[in-house]
Amino acid sequence: MSGSGRSGDGGAWGLGRGELPEGWAWATVGEVAEVRLGRQRSPKHAEGDHMRPYVRAANVDWGGLRLADVKKMNFTDDEFETYRLRASDILLNEASGSPSEVGKPVLWNGEIEGCCFQNTLIRVRLDEGDPRYFAHLLWYEAARGQFARATRGVGIRHLGAATLVGWHVPVPPVAEQRRIADAVDAGVARLDVLEQKLRAALKGISETWNAVLDAVAGGTMPGVDVAAPKDHLVELVAEVSGGIQKQARRRPVDNAYPFLRVANVARGMLDLADVHKVELFKNEIERYRLADGDLLVVEGNGSPDQIGRAAVWHGEIEDCVHQNHLIRVRPGPELVPAYLELVWNSPTVARRLQHAASSTSGLHTLSTRKLKALTIPVFALQDQERLVSAAEVARARLNRAKTSARTALAHVVALRRALLAEAFSGRLAPQEPDDEPAEVLLKRIRVEREAAEVARKAARRAARTKARQASTPAPPPHRDTPALDGEQTTLPLEFSS
Repeated sequence: MSGSGRSGDGGAWGLGRGELPEGWAWATVGEVAEVRLGRQRSPKHAEGDHMRPYVRAANVDWGGLRLADVKKMNFTDDEFETYRLRASDILLNEASGSPSEVGKPVLWNGEIEGCCFQNTLIRVRLDEGDPRYFAHLLWYEAARGQFARATRGVGIRHLGAATLVGWHVPVPPVAEQRRIADAVDAGVARLDVLEQKLRAALKGISETWNAVLDAVAGGTMPGVDVAAPKDHLVELVAEVSGGIQKQARRRPVDNAYPFLRVANVARGMLDLADVHKVELFKNEIERYRLADGDLLVVEGNGSPDQIGRAAVWHGEIEDCVHQNHLIRVRPGPELVPAYLELVWNSPTVARRLQHAASSTSGLHTLSTRKLKALTIPVFALQDQERLVSAAEVARARLNRAKTSARTALAHVVALRRALLAEAFSGRLAPQEPDDEPAEVLLKRIRVEREAAEVARKAARRAARTKARQASTPAPPPHRDTPALDGEQTTLPLEFSS
């Protein structure tokens, strides 16, 4: 495992087939670190005399640890020694339903005293070396999808501790590991600042668009003079109707039609990349066919702020119908469809929708009845058109800014990966000829592990010997042992008559 050109020998590492820098070596993660899966969560551990905090996959994010919600479970003293986290441990996400999330790592710096970890995480504890270097290295592997390609399982994809043990990684001299980690830390810190600014800009763009929507609903768009609106019940200015319930008999066979679902409706836009089909029966297409200008409203959602989100149908697909979890609002002659979409998605009307969706049962859902009773501001048609025109100008400007910010954000991601690629090919930090070669480090780790194993075996033998001695009864006297001297006294016996 020297720097003479070995490039992984069949391992999943994929930096290419070029030679490693002088003094570097290939090794598996298991050759430089202890790899352990965390403790399995079980109802029997939910309470006990040794409740201790533990981290799980939900606490590990690409940007670092998320420790606002840390659970506890019972760990005996022996278990605590096994699963206790130490500063410089690396934690990786062991499994996920999303392949891109598998293996995402974070460096533990002792954030919580006496903390353990669950089996949704894998712990990597280095024998020797700079944990920052290996944390960055594993982050790079996860971010570029290497771990995802090595996972197993259907639905939930598992990396597994055994896979990680055999994962090939380039190992520089320890001193160079530190130089690389310092350089990566500095570069990533600069990129993090830029990323935060871009994400703040995107958030600001979203907030500005919400302000535009509210300005449309309130008739306060700059440069647009309109008469005050009147609040109308939706049922007085639009036709409200439900959709088709998906059932076994609706499996598309002979009379299939395109069928919109909740997943197709975002706030203010439709996503038609994946449109399902449904079986219709006699005359149903006439009843359920969507018309240009229909507003599709999401009936319910696990997130209250997504309830009632809506988008206008523009006839993108011929003879299309909709699911019963979408409510169709067909504007009457008093409404411009584009105006209705803007007002409906405004924070002002969204709050009314959330209020209408709430119930004493704790469930949050809308219905045709609730939508009919909703009030919305209605301007004169000419004013609606003027408000829509002004909003479209603002939307175009904000969309240009959003595109620029997202493009810049993509560049930041690319720069981060390029920085890491340079780091792990030996081109980011200088090489020093006096550094101890990685082969010496790996040999020292092997020798120390072998010595530790010999000591453990000796300790186990000594413990077994001691246990046997403690449990073995004393041997009986030897038969050549002389009898004890002495005379037994005759005891008087009395018999009663």
